[in-house]
Amino acid sequence: MSNYDMMEKEEIFSKVLRAGRRTYFFDVRATKAEDYYLTITESKKFTNDDGSFHYKKHKIYLYKEDFNEFNSILKEMTDFVINEKGNEVISERHQKDYKKDYENTDNTSSNISNTTSSDKSEQSEEKAESRFTDIDFDDI
Repeated sequence: MSNYDMMEKEEIFSKVLRAGRRTYFFDVRATKAEDYYLTITESKKFTNDDGSFHYKKHKIYLYKEDFNEFNSILKEMTDFVINEKGNEVISERHQKDYKKDYENTDNTSSNISNTTSSDKSEQSEEKAESRFTDIDFDDI
């Protein structure tokens, strides 16, 4: 590989955000024309059954022409989440006493016991769908 190719891959400016099992890398890189762009890499650690581990990585390339709109939408989305749910982290992973909505209602189990098996199945599926919130870059 030539020196020019090595220079192209070199990070100009980098920051790292560690967040539990995930690590986010923000890297400014240079194009062949020596213009800058941003890469955002999510690296997530997975543990195998034998105790060894591996990482899955997902990368986004963000070019200058998209910065303003990207920043605008990111700010709008993060503001929406904070305005709707506040800054407090609410999850079973971060709070040992966290109870899911369906665990807090006593009448849920009595309602299910008075229904047919097909109704129970539908209610179970609805509960499972309402609990699903994890979105992975592989899904996009």
